[in-house]
Amino acid sequence: MLKTYKTIREAAGPLLVVYDVEDAKYEELVEIETQDGVMKRGRVLEASQGRAVVQVFEDTRGLNLKDSKARFLGKTMKLAVSGEMLGRVFNGAGNPKDGGPEVVAEKYLDVNGNPINPYCREYPNDFIQTGISTIDGLNTLVKGQKLPIFSGAGLPHSMVAAQIARQAKVLGSNEQFSVVFGAMGITFEEAEFFIEEFRKTGALSKAVVFINLADDPVIERITLPRIALTAAEFLAFEKDMQVLVILTDMTNYCEALREVSAARKEVPGRRGYPGYLYTDLATIYERAGRIKGKKGSITQIPILTMPEDDITHPIPDLSGYITEGQILLSRDLHRKGIYPPVDVLPSLSRLKDKGIGEGKTREDHSGVLNQLFAFYARGREVRELALILGESALTDIDKAYLKFAEEFETRFVNQDYMEDRSIETTLNIGWELMSILPKSEMKRVKEEYIEKYLKDVKKDSKS
Repeated sequence: MLKTYKTIREAAGPLLVVYDVEDAKYEELVEIETQDGVMKRGRVLEASQGRAVVQVFEDTRGLNLKDSKARFLGKTMKLAVSGEMLGRVFNGAGNPKDGGPEVVAEKYLDVNGNPINPYCREYPNDFIQTGISTIDGLNTLVKGQKLPIFSGAGLPHSMVAAQIARQAKVLGSNEQFSVVFGAMGITFEEAEFFIEEFRKTGALSKAVVFINLADDPVIERITLPRIALTAAEFLAFEKDMQVLVILTDMTNYCEALREVSAARKEVPGRRGYPGYLYTDLATIYERAGRIKGKKGSITQIPILTMPEDDITHPIPDLSGYITEGQILLSRDLHRKGIYPPVDVLPSLSRLKDKGIGEGKTREDHSGVLNQLFAFYARGREVRELALILGESALTDIDKAYLKFAEEFETRFVNQDYMEDRSIETTLNIGWELMSILPKSEMKRVKEEYIEKYLKDVKKDSKS
């Protein structure tokens, strides 16, 4: 028997406090019937001493506490999942947003998911090609990895996200590949951009899109990543698909978390964010991975905008501890007109070595990766030296390094938004750039690969 209460006494933002409640449980779903008979949904955040704090998923403005009722449903929030979700667009509550019918459920899954037993996890070791050289060549994405993109306000992270969603694929396999795209707190213009891009390029047919707009309820931003990951888990572990989950913008998610925490009058942590921010982010990021005995996998690319471009801000800082590296977008490269403006020196994929090499990408990948990184780092040092002393003070080898840095940015980092580069193309461009410097400087590539691939590059340039 469901219990209904007319004892809603307090309201603070999206939170309501219901008094004289019996047996309320954490995460239990609640229906709020307003004075006008409108039904709103919420969940229990806290229950003690006969009181329940209810987080309402929709707007609470205009709610008359005295004439409203709360009904406790005795179950947690579940998502109706089905293979029919592919090609559809949903809101932050999991309801269709594209004008199509409700999903005919094959299953109802708890949005909080089930933790993966560490013993049952498979180690990520299969290459995913994104078609973007700075990721595939230098910061390789591996199946089952979580690799965030750290961006800043005004940088083209939305375009990078759309390009990865459109181009990502697992090489040399007939496995089904799909994308689950979750957007939190974005503008209507951004939402239209993503949907139109997916539709125009045909990527929507293999994607499930969840969108929460900036004027949608704040609480939806907290539930959206969990709903998106629940859909991803179903596709990966029930339908045997390779699923790429892109979540943007995690900063908006954390701001929503801070707003709810303030409404609950919790003791704030760093910069006003709740003290459990690390734990909360971990419950999202750690849902990526592979499971022994299952063919599918979940790979995550969370995107977050660093407030004031500060990489030490709590959101990127804590994300860096939980995830396996980061792709950092550079404002300086963006000003130069370079797209995607990935700064490869502070960027890192901790699992890149597991997804490259013979049988995965190419035998020379590891050497090319290390040599390009070393050459570019030296070229950046020479560039700074030239600003202080002038180019006339540089040696011939310094000038070669300076030329390499310029060419690296304009030919390797820079590519067209619609350009889908294969890993072979990326590595060949790397060899072309390395040929700018004398062979004696190539100390991180095996001699046999220099003989094999450098000759091929020189033949191609002559022809």
